[in-house]
Amino acid sequence: MKTLYLSNSQQDIATAAAVLRDGGLVAMPTETVYGLAANALDGSAVRRIFEAKGRPMDNPLIVHVADVSDIGRLGLVAEFPEKARRLADAFWPGPLTIIMKKGGVIPDEVSAGLDTVAIRLPSHPDARSLIRESGLPLAAPSANTSGKPSPTTARHVADDMDGRIEAIVDGGACGVGVESTVITVAADVPRILRPGIVTREEIEAVIGPVEVDRAVLNKLENNEKAASPGMKYKHYAPRARVILVRGSDEKYTAFVNRCYKRDGDCAAMCYSEDVPSIDCPAVSLGSKSDLKQQAQALFDALRAVDEIDGVTTVYAHCPTAEGVGMALYNRLIRAAAFQVLNLPDKRIIGLSGQTGAGKSEVAAILAELGAGVVSADTAARQAVEEADVKAALCAAFGDVLNPDRSLNRSRVARIAFGSKKNLQMLNHITHPRIVEIMLEMAADCAGDTVIFDAPQLFEARADVFCEKIISVLSDREKRLERLVRRDNLRKEEVELRMSAQYDEQFFIAHSDSIIDNNGTVEELRERVKEVYGRLTDGE
Repeated sequence: MKTLYLSNSQQDIATAAAVLRDGGLVAMPTETVYGLAANALDGSAVRRIFEAKGRPMDNPLIVHVADVSDIGRLGLVAEFPEKARRLADAFWPGPLTIIMKKGGVIPDEVSAGLDTVAIRLPSHPDARSLIRESGLPLAAPSANTSGKPSPTTARHVADDMDGRIEAIVDGGACGVGVESTVITVAADVPRILRPGIVTREEIEAVIGPVEVDRAVLNKLENNEKAASPGMKYKHYAPRARVILVRGSDEKYTAFVNRCYKRDGDCAAMCYSEDVPSIDCPAVSLGSKSDLKQQAQALFDALRAVDEIDGVTTVYAHCPTAEGVGMALYNRLIRAAAFQVLNLPDKRIIGLSGQTGAGKSEVAAILAELGAGVVSADTAARQAVEEADVKAALCAAFGDVLNPDRSLNRSRVARIAFGSKKNLQMLNHITHPRIVEIMLEMAADCAGDTVIFDAPQLFEARADVFCEKIISVLSDREKRLERLVRRDNLRKEEVELRMSAQYDEQFFIAHSDSIIDNNGTVEELRERVKEVYGRLTDGE
């Protein structure tokens, strides 16, 4: 199919309207994002929207009209409630979608089988001109491939839809930049299903109290049906993996810089105030204080990160979920597939080293000195008893559960240490959740300094959360002797575990301080005091 590229001249608008009347698809500009329009009264035409986007048909669409009178004249709703009329008077034309009980003319393809329909009257002059010229109400989700960032320019549409649809009308860049606020008045209490530039506070000033659906900021439950566009688990996502990072400006920039220094394949999506402090490629959303500017820039920024060579991960500075910030958070949390890192407002020092070197002794001394100690072993014991983690381990290694459905840790260890591939699989399954638990534990620690006691600090990538790193080393024979005695293992088993770790030179190269544990207990204690004092004094 050859896609027509049209301007917003009246002649081209007339051409696009003819395409719509013939059952075709046209991408049109609105003030929010570009929409992929079809005749909302023609189920066959609407089905083509889902085919072009690669979108499942369990997601309802928004019907766009040019005038409020179109709603009653065309029988789009069963009734036009008083609260809906007050919202229309206050915010239409504009970026607000109102859900009401649907009229008999609305096909199931538009409503996804629900008994409601979402209606919007856009303020963009080209959109309204196209609707009037076509003489049709237009069903129009965002004009992008399903799951990708919504398009805010005609070029974005062309990147996704060239050859899939009949025409694109170029009306310039969208002024709002995020999709409309969606509110249902078909419930006892009006409820916001998708936040946008029209905020909860503005709506409540018109119709009184409204609720915010839990799916706005949280994942849909299993088998829970989407009541509005944009409620799915993962949405708006670039090819690069997005991770939301919640923390102070200083913690955020330091974390991103450590990730970049470690891996070299990440970018930041942040505020303009962050950019001077960030070492890696950065895409700015605008000033931290200008939420509307951030909204306008968001989808362009999500697309821009895929144009940076070598970037596989994007660390997005997590916005507030208040006011317009709720719309930003709603889109970003879905772009990140709900993966959020909460950076504790603490100074974290990593403690690692060779197995059997005496790291636990060092951790005990640090605790005596007043540091909060978070144990990776404790976090791991919690992580591997969580249902999702156990299911993943069983899928990877077979039935590794005890009769009481707890994890048989010794069986997992034998399998994992049996090959490098198995050990990598174990780490891939368990490390992300272990680190999340450690961060949660760190936030609950008293004091300003927390020790991450983690034998696999580097393998788990927990080192990126640490301002400084201490490694404990000891002679190989001493470590071997300690482990045989401590863990009641055969020498061959201990050697297998020791060989799976990084060597001494790695720890020396990647640590700020080395503690040699080949001497007496008193010598160890003095060395720990000296290192801890130096690190906490800011050296």
